[in-house]
Amino acid sequence: MTSTLDARPASAGAPVPRSAPSVLVTGAGGPAGIAVVRRLMALGHRVVAADADPRATGCALADVGVLLPRADHPHFIDALIGVAAAHGADALVPTVAEELPALAAGAARLAAAGVATWLSDPAGVAVCCDKAAFARAMRAAGVPHPPTTDTPAGMVEVPGPWVVKPRAGRGSRGVHLLDRRSAVVEALRTDGSLIAQTRLVGREFTADALVARTGELLTVVPRWREETRAGISTKGSTFDSTAVTDVVASALEAVGLTGPANVQGFVTGDGSATVVEINPRFSGGLPLTLAAGADVVGAYLTGIREPERRLGHLWFTPGVSMRRYFAEVFTAADGSPVADPSVATAVRA
Repeated sequence: MTSTLDARPASAGAPVPRSAPSVLVTGAGGPAGIAVVRRLMALGHRVVAADADPRATGCALADVGVLLPRADHPHFIDALIGVAAAHGADALVPTVAEELPALAAGAARLAAAGVATWLSDPAGVAVCCDKAAFARAMRAAGVPHPPTTDTPAGMVEVPGPWVVKPRAGRGSRGVHLLDRRSAVVEALRTDGSLIAQTRLVGREFTADALVARTGELLTVVPRWREETRAGISTKGSTFDSTAVTDVVASALEAVGLTGPANVQGFVTGDGSATVVEINPRFSGGLPLTLAAGADVVGAYLTGIREPERRLGHLWFTPGVSMRRYFAEVFTAADGSPVADPSVATAVRA
């Protein structure tokens, strides 16, 4: 079941004509979803933002906001099709990795309903969403990756100090830094959903990437994670590095992803790069990549709507920095927009 939520605030500008095809964006409550909604709106597209949270911020920023069930609901695809039909959406941009298996299973139904998608191979997505499987894939492909185990017995091959975290999860939830081997072994014995990795020392980076349907790497935009909160970058800057670009390309090739992805890792003192994980979706730090000139959102939408079109390479400017701050969206009880008191209005004569 779906319901329509808030329309975008009046301050967002003149609305796009309702006759224009819409883009349906899922996960509109997360940082990646909000960034995608804002970029598509800035490009002049009509946007329908969807989320399982009725107060998702992205829903208030888009032309239309809708409430959807979670991806594990048996009628998730039915709800998407219903929303697309009701609001004239011809393209779907997902921003939540956990939705991708359900979307892949329902891709044929979405296509039959006139909703175009560009979804990565489910097998590659599954590997990226399981940190133990991802570690094995990197090791098999010879891609630098920290020693990892999901069993107490495997600890003999994983030197310390350690980071212990869920094999499936996002951000920094459930992550623990441990210095005693006995504590790590006990954690693995107690909870079979955990993995242990050697804790890397160096400078942490995230690289936003877009891979064409053919497997051609269209862009890699590395950025330093200079400050993070709850796993989301709040301060950072783009940089250029052959070592990072090469290791990111190798990691993406090893798992066979296409479409958007963000790759996290470390650069050590000698300049070498190591990959820690890949998220098969847009990142929460996406605004920095967009500000640096690589419009991965616009290119991805083009690839969704024109699957046979060859997409060009996306260039970016190194040295662009970001400082993230809180911003607010206000709505009344009936869902209508409320003016932001911090935004200047007409000056009184």
